Amino acid sequence: MTRPDGRTPDQLRPFTFERDFTTMADGSCLVSFGDTRVLCTASVDDDVPRWMRNSGKGWVTAEYSMLPGSSPERIGREAAKGKQSGRTVEIQRLIGRSLRAACDMTLLGERQVVVDCDVLQADGGTRTASICGGFIALHDALSRVVQRGDLARHPLHSFCSAISVGIVGGEPVLDLPYVEDSKAEVDMNVVMLSPVDGGEARFVEVQGTAEGMAFSRGELDSLLALAESGLAEIGAAQRELVATPPAERPA
Repeated sequence: MTRPDGRTPDQLRPFTFERDFTTMADGSCLVSFGDTRVLCTASVDDDVPRWMRNSGKGWVTAEYSMLPGSSPERIGREAAKGKQSGRTVEIQRLIGRSLRAACDMTLLGERQVVVDCDVLQADGGTRTASICGGFIALHDALSRVVQRGDLARHPLHSFCSAISVGIVGGEPVLDLPYVEDSKAEVDMNVVMLSPVDGGEARFVEVQGTAEGMAFSRGELDSLLALAESGLAEIGAAQRELVATPPAERPA
Protein backbone atom coordinates (compact mmCIF):
# COMPACT_ATOMS: atom_id res chain seq x y z
CA MET A 1 0.00 0.00 0.00
CA THR A 2 1.29 3.46 -0.92
CA ARG A 3 0.06 6.17 1.42
CA PRO A 4 -0.45 9.76 0.22
CA ASP A 5 2.74 10.94 1.98
CA GLY A 6 4.81 7.92 0.97
CA ARG A 7 4.90 6.25 4.40
CA THR A 8 4.54 2.54 5.01
CA PRO A 9 1.38 1.41 6.89
CA ASP A 10 3.32 1.00 10.17
CA GLN A 11 5.27 4.27 9.99
CA LEU A 12 4.64 7.36 12.11
CA ARG A 13 4.70 10.81 10.62
CA PRO A 14 7.86 12.77 11.53
CA PHE A 15 7.24 14.08 15.05
CA THR A 16 9.03 16.55 17.30
CA PHE A 17 8.73 17.98 20.81
CA GLU A 18 9.99 21.54 21.33
CA ARG A 19 10.34 21.95 25.06
CA ASP A 20 9.80 25.31 26.83
CA PHE A 21 8.36 26.85 23.67
CA THR A 22 6.98 29.63 25.90
CA THR A 23 8.51 30.94 29.12
CA MET A 24 5.52 32.19 31.11
CA ALA A 25 3.79 28.86 31.83
CA ASP A 26 5.33 26.42 34.32
CA GLY A 27 5.81 23.95 31.47
CA SER A 28 5.25 24.14 27.72
CA CYS A 29 5.80 22.10 24.59
CA LEU A 30 5.18 22.62 20.89
CA VAL A 31 4.39 19.17 19.50
CA SER A 32 4.31 18.35 15.80
CA PHE A 33 3.12 15.22 14.04
CA GLY A 34 3.57 15.87 10.33
CA ASP A 35 1.64 19.07 9.60
CA THR A 36 -0.33 18.92 12.87
CA ARG A 37 1.05 21.35 15.43
CA VAL A 38 -0.25 21.89 18.96
CA LEU A 39 1.02 24.26 21.64
CA CYS A 40 0.65 22.67 25.08
CA THR A 41 1.16 24.63 28.30
CA ALA A 42 0.83 23.50 31.92
CA SER A 43 0.02 25.87 34.79
CA VAL A 44 0.23 24.87 38.45
CA ASP A 45 -2.15 26.37 41.00
CA ASP A 46 -1.63 25.79 44.72
CA ASP A 47 -5.32 25.09 45.17
CA VAL A 48 -7.82 22.48 44.01
CA PRO A 49 -11.47 22.60 42.94
CA ARG A 50 -13.80 23.23 45.86
CA TRP A 51 -15.07 19.64 45.85
CA MET A 52 -11.51 18.35 46.43
CA ARG A 53 -10.48 20.62 49.28
CA ASN A 54 -9.17 18.87 52.42
CA SER A 55 -8.88 15.58 50.50
CA GLY A 56 -5.07 15.64 50.50
CA LYS A 57 -5.12 14.96 46.77
CA GLY A 58 -4.46 17.04 43.68
CA TRP A 59 -6.08 17.29 40.26
CA VAL A 60 -4.98 17.43 36.64
CA THR A 61 -7.36 18.75 34.00
CA ALA A 62 -7.14 19.98 30.42
CA GLU A 63 -8.60 22.52 28.04
CA TYR A 64 -8.48 22.19 24.23
CA SER A 65 -9.15 24.58 21.39
CA MET A 66 -8.74 24.87 17.65
CA LEU A 67 -7.37 28.32 16.83
CA PRO A 68 -9.07 30.24 13.99
CA GLY A 69 -6.23 29.74 11.52
CA SER A 70 -5.67 26.05 12.24
CA SER A 71 -7.83 24.97 9.30
CA PRO A 72 -8.08 26.14 5.66
CA GLU A 73 -11.48 27.62 6.51
CA ARG A 74 -11.38 29.92 9.55
CA ILE A 75 -12.70 28.28 12.71
CA GLY A 76 -14.80 30.63 14.82
CA ARG A 77 -13.72 31.14 18.40
CA GLU A 78 -15.99 29.22 20.75
CA ALA A 79 -15.64 31.99 23.34
CA ALA A 80 -17.35 34.35 20.90
CA LYS A 81 -20.19 31.84 20.50
CA GLY A 82 -20.65 31.58 24.25
CA LYS A 83 -20.31 27.80 24.51
CA GLN A 84 -18.01 24.92 23.69
CA SER A 85 -18.89 22.34 21.05
CA GLY A 86 -19.51 18.73 22.03
CA ARG A 87 -16.33 17.78 20.16
CA THR A 88 -14.23 20.19 22.23
CA VAL A 89 -15.66 18.94 25.52
CA GLU A 90 -15.11 15.32 24.51
CA ILE A 91 -11.48 15.93 23.51
CA GLN A 92 -10.46 17.92 26.57
CA ARG A 93 -12.00 15.29 28.83
CA LEU A 94 -9.97 12.62 27.03
CA ILE A 95 -6.76 14.63 27.48
CA GLY A 96 -7.48 15.22 31.17
CA ARG A 97 -8.33 11.55 31.86
CA SER A 98 -5.20 10.40 30.08
CA LEU A 99 -2.82 12.71 31.94
CA ARG A 100 -4.45 12.03 35.32
CA ALA A 101 -3.83 8.33 34.79
CA ALA A 102 -0.08 9.02 34.75
CA CYS A 103 -0.05 11.03 37.99
CA ASP A 104 -0.09 10.07 41.67
CA MET A 105 -2.65 12.52 43.02
CA THR A 106 -1.64 11.96 46.64
CA LEU A 107 1.98 12.87 45.90
CA LEU A 108 0.77 15.91 43.98
CA GLY A 109 -0.95 17.20 47.12
CA GLU A 110 -3.66 19.82 47.03
CA ARG A 111 -2.60 21.43 43.76
CA GLN A 112 -4.33 21.67 40.42
CA VAL A 113 -2.51 21.55 37.10
CA VAL A 114 -4.32 22.82 34.02
CA VAL A 115 -2.91 21.65 30.69
CA ASP A 116 -4.00 23.90 27.80
CA CYS A 117 -3.77 22.46 24.30
CA ASP A 118 -4.17 24.98 21.48
CA VAL A 119 -4.15 23.60 17.94
CA LEU A 120 -2.08 25.90 15.73
CA GLN A 121 -2.43 23.72 12.64
CA ALA A 122 -4.70 20.70 12.19
CA ASP A 123 -3.96 17.81 9.85
CA GLY A 124 -5.41 14.87 11.77
CA GLY A 125 -4.51 13.51 15.20
CA THR A 126 -4.86 16.75 17.16
CA ARG A 127 -6.19 14.99 20.28
CA THR A 128 -3.43 12.38 20.31
CA ALA A 129 -0.74 15.01 19.67
CA SER A 130 -2.24 17.05 22.54
CA ILE A 131 -1.82 14.11 24.92
CA CYS A 132 1.79 13.49 23.83
CA GLY A 133 2.81 17.15 24.07
CA GLY A 134 0.63 17.79 27.11
CA PHE A 135 2.53 15.09 28.97
CA ILE A 136 5.85 16.89 28.33
CA ALA A 137 4.39 20.22 29.50
CA LEU A 138 2.93 18.54 32.62
CA HIS A 139 6.20 16.74 33.35
CA ASP A 140 8.25 19.93 33.19
CA ALA A 141 5.76 21.96 35.21
CA LEU A 142 5.84 19.39 38.03
CA SER A 143 9.63 19.07 37.74
CA ARG A 144 9.88 22.78 38.53
CA VAL A 145 7.68 22.35 41.59
CA VAL A 146 10.13 19.66 42.75
CA GLN A 147 13.10 21.94 41.96
CA ARG A 148 11.59 24.66 44.16
CA GLY A 149 11.40 22.19 47.03
CA ASP A 150 7.60 22.24 47.20
CA LEU A 151 7.32 18.53 46.34
CA ALA A 152 9.51 15.78 47.77
CA ARG A 153 9.12 13.50 44.71
CA HIS A 154 7.91 13.78 41.16
CA PRO A 155 4.22 12.77 41.06
CA LEU A 156 4.29 11.25 37.55
CA HIS A 157 4.67 7.48 37.77
CA SER A 158 4.30 6.78 34.03
CA PHE A 159 4.85 8.26 30.62
CA CYS A 160 1.66 8.91 28.67
CA SER A 161 1.29 8.91 24.90
CA ALA A 162 -1.45 8.48 22.31
CA ILE A 163 -1.75 7.75 18.59
CA SER A 164 -4.38 7.16 15.94
CA VAL A 165 -4.77 4.00 13.90
CA GLY A 166 -7.36 3.06 11.33
CA ILE A 167 -8.33 0.99 8.34
CA VAL A 168 -8.05 2.81 5.03
CA GLY A 169 -8.76 0.99 1.78
CA GLY A 170 -8.94 -2.26 3.75
CA GLU A 171 -5.43 -1.79 5.19
CA PRO A 172 -4.57 -1.08 8.86
CA VAL A 173 -2.45 2.10 9.06
CA LEU A 174 -0.74 4.10 11.80
CA ASP A 175 -0.97 7.84 12.53
CA LEU A 176 -3.58 9.11 10.09
CA PRO A 177 -3.37 12.61 8.55
CA TYR A 178 -6.63 14.28 7.59
CA VAL A 179 -6.63 12.95 4.02
CA GLU A 180 -6.72 9.39 5.41
CA ASP A 181 -8.80 10.08 8.49
CA SER A 182 -11.58 11.63 6.42
CA LYS A 183 -12.09 8.45 4.39
CA ALA A 184 -11.14 5.74 6.91
CA GLU A 185 -13.43 2.75 7.23
CA VAL A 186 -12.34 2.38 10.86
CA ASP A 187 -11.01 5.19 13.04
CA MET A 188 -9.36 4.56 16.42
CA ASN A 189 -7.40 6.48 19.06
CA VAL A 190 -5.27 4.60 21.57
CA VAL A 191 -3.77 5.99 24.81
CA MET A 192 -1.18 4.06 26.82
CA LEU A 193 0.95 4.45 29.94
CA SER A 194 4.55 3.27 30.15
CA PRO A 195 5.77 3.14 33.78
CA VAL A 196 8.82 5.24 34.64
CA ASP A 197 10.45 2.15 36.16
CA GLY A 198 10.15 0.25 32.87
CA GLY A 199 7.28 -2.03 33.83
CA GLU A 200 4.53 -3.31 31.53
CA ALA A 201 2.78 -0.73 29.35
CA ARG A 202 -0.97 -0.51 29.92
CA PHE A 203 -3.94 0.93 28.06
CA VAL A 204 -5.72 4.02 29.35
CA GLU A 205 -8.30 4.35 26.61
CA VAL A 206 -9.22 2.80 23.27
CA GLN A 207 -11.69 4.77 21.16
CA GLY A 208 -12.63 2.79 18.05
CA THR A 209 -15.44 3.45 15.60
CA ALA A 210 -16.58 1.73 12.43
CA GLU A 211 -17.04 4.66 10.08
CA GLY A 212 -17.58 2.72 6.86
CA MET A 213 -17.57 -0.96 7.80
CA ALA A 214 -17.71 -3.10 10.90
CA PHE A 215 -14.37 -4.59 11.93
CA SER A 216 -13.44 -8.07 13.10
CA ARG A 217 -11.64 -9.16 16.26
CA GLY A 218 -8.59 -9.96 14.13
CA GLU A 219 -8.60 -6.45 12.66
CA LEU A 220 -8.97 -4.97 16.15
CA ASP A 221 -5.94 -6.95 17.34
CA SER A 222 -3.95 -5.76 14.30
CA LEU A 223 -4.85 -2.13 15.01
CA LEU A 224 -3.88 -2.41 18.68
CA ALA A 225 -0.55 -4.02 17.79
CA LEU A 226 0.10 -1.25 15.28
CA ALA A 227 -0.72 1.39 17.91
CA GLU A 228 1.55 -0.27 20.49
CA SER A 229 4.51 -0.18 18.09
CA GLY A 230 3.98 3.52 17.36
CA LEU A 231 3.49 4.38 21.04
CA ALA A 232 6.72 2.59 21.95
CA GLU A 233 8.57 4.89 19.54
CA ILE A 234 6.86 8.01 20.90
CA GLY A 235 7.48 6.92 24.49
CA ALA A 236 11.18 6.38 23.78
CA ALA A 237 11.42 9.95 22.44
CA GLN A 238 9.65 11.29 25.54
CA ARG A 239 12.03 9.40 27.83
CA GLU A 240 15.08 10.70 25.99
CA LEU A 241 13.79 14.27 26.13
CA VAL A 242 13.00 14.40 29.87
CA ALA A 243 16.20 12.58 30.85
CA THR A 244 17.62 16.11 31.01
CA PRO A 245 15.75 18.12 33.66
CA PRO A 246 14.13 21.39 32.53
CA ALA A 247 15.98 24.61 33.25
CA GLU A 248 15.31 25.95 36.73
CA ARG A 249 13.40 29.21 37.04
CA PRO A 250 13.37 31.81 39.81
CA ALA A 251 10.74 31.18 42.48
